[in-house]
Amino acid sequence: MTEAIIKADEAGENTILVQKSLRSGQTVEFPGNVVILGDVNPGAEIIAGGHIVVMGALRGVVHAGALGDETATITAFQLEPTQLRIATHITRSPDGTDAPDIIHPEIAMIRNGVVVIEKYVVPK
Repeated sequence: MTEAIIKADEAGENTILVQKSLRSGQTVEFPGNVVILGDVNPGAEIIAGGHIVVMGALRGVVHAGALGDETATITAFQLEPTQLRIATHITRSPDGTDAPDIIHPEIAMIRNGVVVIEKYVVPK
């Protein structure tokens, strides 16, 4: 059974801030952007109409641009999702590989119709 932490059908704000880690079975669903101050553990899920930012490890399921926005991005300090979706594009972590020792934030986005993951660089 899924425990909905946040579920908003209509919101006056376009970004929600969740100041806690998400455990297995917890879900955040929001029509705008979602910022998590904590980790997203395996079995937890975030569904956002806009961008997703995780200030921690992202190991759960995430869906940015859930309303069809292919410009949405997913950014995390440690990007290791079990499944990552942006708009209608779906990808997952490779099977049988150890987590790389990433020491920088990463960002996932759609480029030329494909999900790409890159080192996050602060825009100038």
